[in-house]
Amino acid sequence: MPRAIWKGAISFGLVHIPVSLVSATSSQGVDFDWLDKRSMDPVGYKRVNKKTGKEVTKDNIVKGVAFEKGRYVVLSEEEIRSAHPKSTQTIEIIAFVDSEQIPLQNIDTPYFLAPDRRGGKVYALLRETLKKTRKVALANVVLHTKQHLAALMPLESALVLVMLRWPAEVRSLEELELGADVIKPSLAKGELEMAKRLVDDMSADWQPEDYRDSFQEKIMALVKKKAKAGKIKDVETNQGSETRKSADVIDLTELLKRSLAGKPARKPAAKKSTKAS
Repeated sequence: MPRAIWKGAISFGLVHIPVSLVSATSSQGVDFDWLDKRSMDPVGYKRVNKKTGKEVTKDNIVKGVAFEKGRYVVLSEEEIRSAHPKSTQTIEIIAFVDSEQIPLQNIDTPYFLAPDRRGGKVYALLRETLKKTRKVALANVVLHTKQHLAALMPLESALVLVMLRWPAEVRSLEELELGADVIKPSLAKGELEMAKRLVDDMSADWQPEDYRDSFQEKIMALVKKKAKAGKIKDVETNQGSETRKSADVIDLTELLKRSLAGKPARKPAAKKSTKAS
């Protein structure tokens, strides 16, 4: 299994499910590093004053937020740290919603969740409950001092945590200013039938191995060819290390009853669809 990037617990009611967070994707793009062609030394980014063009030392840099055009409010590192959300190592479920109510444009980055420290049974309990109710869990989680809204959903035998964009980050479709010819088109029956037939003719099963990044393949083939021919340079780099914390959590399935007993019955709210059109 890939290395866990975070360890903590899913929390709903009084139940805690110990889990490990694993990236569900891997970057396959070509990473071009800057090198000094004279010495093959790595080239970094300088802190440069955009007005004078002169380099600025770290001691002379402060952080500011644009308040008005050309006017900034400067914040100290202590003020910025105080605003960071507290890391609780918990995926805190706040509600269960129908999956189709989450707009497509809000979906961001997926992560796999694996059960940790004998949490398998209650992990499976949550997964099966989500499947049977056809719900996904909305949750708050803090990763690397940044707070995220996320959707916890079942995927075959596993659970997936999908980071969501905050609603304020998503533009309204009204900004496209679509015309009446798009919103209420006048389409002939024959046009729709021909378009449907074309879709049917081009329909196929999803075969992931059929889709590849041709640019990456060509670049890596060229890299291997040049390396085999001895056209390769040695570059010294410094690798940093990173440590991560793990939460001390307890797997107590019987807390389900206490969770239910401690919550008053709620009247079902009227459904409000936010499904993207």
